[in-house]
Amino acid sequence: MAPKQVTVIGAGVGGLAAAIRLAAQGVRVSIIEQNATVGGKMGQIERDGFRWDTGPSVITMRHVFEELFAAAGRRLEAYLTLLPVDPLTRYFYRDGTVLDATPDLRRMVRQIEALAPEDVEGYLAFLAYAAKIHRITGPVFIYGEPPSLSTLSKTSPLQFLAVDPWRTMDQAVTRRVRSPYLRKLLDRFATYVGADPFQAPATLSVIAHVELSGGVWYPQGGVYRIAQALERLARELGVAIQTGMPAEKILVRDGRAIGVRLADGATIPADAVIANVDVATVYQHLLPPEIATPARRRRQANRPTSCSGFILLLGVEGEHPRLAHHNIFFSDDYRAEFSDIFQRGRPPQEPTVYVAITAKQDPSHAPPGCENWFVLVNAPAGDKQFDWQRNAAGYRERVLQTLARHGYDIRGKIRSEVRLTPDDIARQTGAWRGALYGLSSNQALNAFRRPHNRSRELPGLYFAGGTTHPGGGVPMAALSGKVAGEMILRDWAE
Repeated sequence: MAPKQVTVIGAGVGGLAAAIRLAAQGVRVSIIEQNATVGGKMGQIERDGFRWDTGPSVITMRHVFEELFAAAGRRLEAYLTLLPVDPLTRYFYRDGTVLDATPDLRRMVRQIEALAPEDVEGYLAFLAYAAKIHRITGPVFIYGEPPSLSTLSKTSPLQFLAVDPWRTMDQAVTRRVRSPYLRKLLDRFATYVGADPFQAPATLSVIAHVELSGGVWYPQGGVYRIAQALERLARELGVAIQTGMPAEKILVRDGRAIGVRLADGATIPADAVIANVDVATVYQHLLPPEIATPARRRRQANRPTSCSGFILLLGVEGEHPRLAHHNIFFSDDYRAEFSDIFQRGRPPQEPTVYVAITAKQDPSHAPPGCENWFVLVNAPAGDKQFDWQRNAAGYRERVLQTLARHGYDIRGKIRSEVRLTPDDIARQTGAWRGALYGLSSNQALNAFRRPHNRSRELPGLYFAGGTTHPGGGVPMAALSGKVAGEMILRDWAE
């Protein structure tokens, strides 16, 4: 009997991870990708002697990648060098205070003692609290198959209450620490899934545990090396990867997905299809009307989304020794910033600015005496409330002014520049409205509302990527590929 065939739409991390796992089990897999390169939101740009990663920049959960390569009989180290980053992030506050987040608990405690000695116990208590939530929720919400309300019913009342389902992340933080410096630092972890810490459930404190206890890793050569390593492994396993090949429709026969029609009219038959594309985009553009009914399309389109981002890739003259690999320049009013994004539908009037400089680790990423700055500001997912085409230049100036107020005025030192708005992100990656993490995480039960990895409307269609279970972020996308692949194999075996 000929081996089964799976077609994956999109060569993002989730699609590549699913392809690797299936190919390692003897399945024939082909990937079609609309862009010229693999990676999805994980990309890179080289210009004027500078090199930037264009998507994810903070990598956690090393064990997820080790397990993925092991599933294919390989060692991660043979494909990728992951270097520990310390400090994890350098935080800058408007009054001149600087704090280095570090997994070295002794160093972290010494900094807190100097800044807010009354909060040492509170910080340690928060770490223990976040670790407990991770221990309880990890098997259900991160490492297992999608949770359901029946899953919740099997959870003991004590476990349910222990994960603080009705308290916001900010409330969980403020119960334990009083320093505004530490509160901002800990609240910020909600943004790792594009959420508002003043609305998002305290359960998201698991993100703080993953980073503050597990550390941050930098792939030598740049974050895009992860995509390149996955592509290399997939091809070694026999996966056929075609770039520059947009999908037009998912083919359906007798109520089942049977392949993909490409933009050039060619078709690829398949026993199963994995869509490594934003689920909302799949319903809007890739499914036939008998599956993507007006009601289903409307439901997907109207779901609240995570935030997007406004990105500046800057080639900067000069070196800045006080800056670390990862840097955060906080605004004065953090709550107002999120109100702008999620309630007013506009980019923050006073933004917090993130700056990553990979040249700190890889000097070849910038010409001598220069640095490559990846500058990111959280912004609302694209809609008609803010016209980026008209206002991007003005907002760029606001971001640079913010950096100047923190003492880093680079406006006369920019040698090269690339600008990416939420509209650009939507067009280049297929992310619905440019949302970086799909469905909003600002409500307590949204983990149960996240799109399932197996289509409920169309047998033979599966989903991988940051908009399906278990959520956004590079390791989570890789885990989504694991779930989708395992579901396909199990469904075939039944």
